[in-house]
Amino acid sequence: MFVAARTSQTNMVKKTKIVATLGLVSDTKETLRAMIENGMNVARLNFSHGDHEWHGKAIKTIRELSAEMNVPIGILGDLQGPRIRTTVTEPVEMKTGETIILSDVFYGESVTSKLAQAKSFLLDTPKIVDDIEIGHEILIEDGLMKLVVKERETGILVCEVIDGGTVKNRKGVNIPDSQLKISAVTPKDERDLKFLMENEVDFIGLSFVGSGEDVKYLRGKMKEFLGREDNLPHIIVKVERKEAIKNLDSIIDQTDAVMVARGDLGIEIEGTRVTLLQKEIVRKSLHKMKQVIVATQMLDSMIINPRPTRAEIADVTNAVIDHTDAVMLSGESAGGKYPVESVRTMRDIIQHTEASPFDDVTGLLKLDGKDDFKNLVKGAFDLAKNSDCRAIILATASGFTGRMMSHFRSEKPLFVATNSQKACNQLTLAWGVQPFYGDEKDLSVLLDKMVAYRKQTGQLADGDKVIVVFGSAKDNKEKMQMVGVKTI
Repeated sequence: MFVAARTSQTNMVKKTKIVATLGLVSDTKETLRAMIENGMNVARLNFSHGDHEWHGKAIKTIRELSAEMNVPIGILGDLQGPRIRTTVTEPVEMKTGETIILSDVFYGESVTSKLAQAKSFLLDTPKIVDDIEIGHEILIEDGLMKLVVKERETGILVCEVIDGGTVKNRKGVNIPDSQLKISAVTPKDERDLKFLMENEVDFIGLSFVGSGEDVKYLRGKMKEFLGREDNLPHIIVKVERKEAIKNLDSIIDQTDAVMVARGDLGIEIEGTRVTLLQKEIVRKSLHKMKQVIVATQMLDSMIINPRPTRAEIADVTNAVIDHTDAVMLSGESAGGKYPVESVRTMRDIIQHTEASPFDDVTGLLKLDGKDDFKNLVKGAFDLAKNSDCRAIILATASGFTGRMMSHFRSEKPLFVATNSQKACNQLTLAWGVQPFYGDEKDLSVLLDKMVAYRKQTGQLADGDKVIVVFGSAKDNKEKMQMVGVKTI
């Protein structure tokens, strides 16, 4: 049995991957099939919405389609994280310049008399007001309303309204200036994580990460639930807090992949800085050889319109030129009118950009020179770059060597064979990799089978020269076994 990337001209050309969020408009088998045919590589399940029954059906449908279509599709389970929300019994009208009193659900009953002294509402996270200092900003409903703390005492924040509006129940709250003592993995997240481990998804999204310790904690929980140390889902941290920017290096060091979550990031940090921060996060992720996704509002107008704006096309183009591994659709594919068209549009933008001279890598991406294995992979890439080979063909037990080779953004096709289904699915996020799964224990036999398959599809032909790379697993670490030139 084997599974390989679909061999239409479309997917042969596209190297930047597409992550698409599923929702009620895109959970049918027919729609998902069309999304895969048009370039979706990873399906994202957002655990801020839906129950386990819905998510379980979506996972089953994706796996069935992947097998039927011979197309590896990764599944990302995105945890909700510690989202802070308002708690009100009826809407609270706030005018600019007014005084508002805030508390939270832990202190609420004990400070009732003080809350009655002025307009007030609660936050739904126990003891959260303890972490908020005088001068700190409190942003409500995507930053549309803003308060600044003027006075504080036990259980109470006295705030001035800077930007007024109507506070409704369960609206999102951002507190960018505060170092919040809340876990990045909530009790709800733990229940969802256990469900995702049972369903063997390929990636876990960690929301509102603040430090590298948050990533360590999540990985520990994954090991606990699975009862093993290796073959874990890859962790994708979502950089969306001011605190995450401060601790960016340690977070990237601890994670498997990074998502530039521009929605909340643009609330916590001035929106005019987000594009520059996006470039910095992508650059640092690539330098540390970690996969990176650019996300949020990429084709936002396609939620209601059949075509994107010119600015949205430029946004996706810019991310591709920065050499991100993947770009992501959120509401466009989860709740919009045009989920399939959104995937197709993103694919077309990627193809046009990658075919242009603006997408070329003018210099080798930086490497940590102390790592001998990375330098060996770089040597194989140099051999491919400086030869007339048709492609790089690579065998990997864990997927690690394939991800390392992907880092160099080779102009030559990169065909990667693995005998691990998990590794194959995780390679769907790696730039330029066309993964192939087979259950043969001997990687050399599997590599020959992949070459035969690529010949059938016309991607390779008799007499082609290829660079052959073997990565073998030992003690849970993959090492280079062989690099060479071969005529097939």
